[in-house]
Amino acid sequence: MPRFNANLSQLYTDLYFLDRFEAAASDGFRGVEYRGPYDYPPEAILERLRTNDLTQVQFNLPAGDWAGGERGIACLPGRQDEFREGLEQAIRYAEALNCRRLNCLAGLMPKDVHYSELEDTLVGNLRHAAERLAGTDIILLIEGLNRRDLPTCMIVGTDQMERIRGRVGAQNLRLQYDFYHVQVTQGDVLRTFEQLLPVIGHVQVAGNPGRHEPNIGELNYDFIFREIDNLGYKGWVGCEYIPVNGTSAGLGWMSKWI
Repeated sequence: MPRFNANLSQLYTDLYFLDRFEAAASDGFRGVEYRGPYDYPPEAILERLRTNDLTQVQFNLPAGDWAGGERGIACLPGRQDEFREGLEQAIRYAEALNCRRLNCLAGLMPKDVHYSELEDTLVGNLRHAAERLAGTDIILLIEGLNRRDLPTCMIVGTDQMERIRGRVGAQNLRLQYDFYHVQVTQGDVLRTFEQLLPVIGHVQVAGNPGRHEPNIGELNYDFIFREIDNLGYKGWVGCEYIPVNGTSAGLGWMSKWI
């Protein structure tokens, strides 16, 4: 049976952020994720988690100037010190919130920097993060996005994720497998999921096209959820989608699974 968690950066966005925890719990979610907790003191978030009996599943490392269009800094030469400071901040929050996954967004590719330099920078930052997290129970995640939504994103597709993970060479670096991004980029989602299952640390879902509820579009999530269960995936399934007509009104798809 899949364990669904709510992405509070995408769901319940009509509510104040800290009020989204109660809404998610009321709708049957047992865990939450979001882009980052850094605008709030950890004590305030921990109170909402405890009050609503929710697990903090994962969040991203600080991703730079999000409002200004940045989507991670890990691949950007010259910002390694900023990356390391952000990592330490993320670890402090993860420890306070009992969070066991930190996702590293690689970032967008500048026009004036060669790809090889970007990848070398990313690999160096990931090695540092993996070494820093070694000996803790926090795993590091990397995620492939898609270039239809983000034309200059650094990591796309499972082959690139695998190659970068291989270069880093750390067992505590896992893949965040987002069915939406994989479908947009390459398709054949269940075959690649099965191949990568030993190194998958988290799953996210959304319908395609539109990135709406999982029961909308070309992906048969009833089949997918059964299959990932049959394949032995025991982790969380993050619901990271854009509701069509409000979060709670669109959760009929989940009722059969919780």
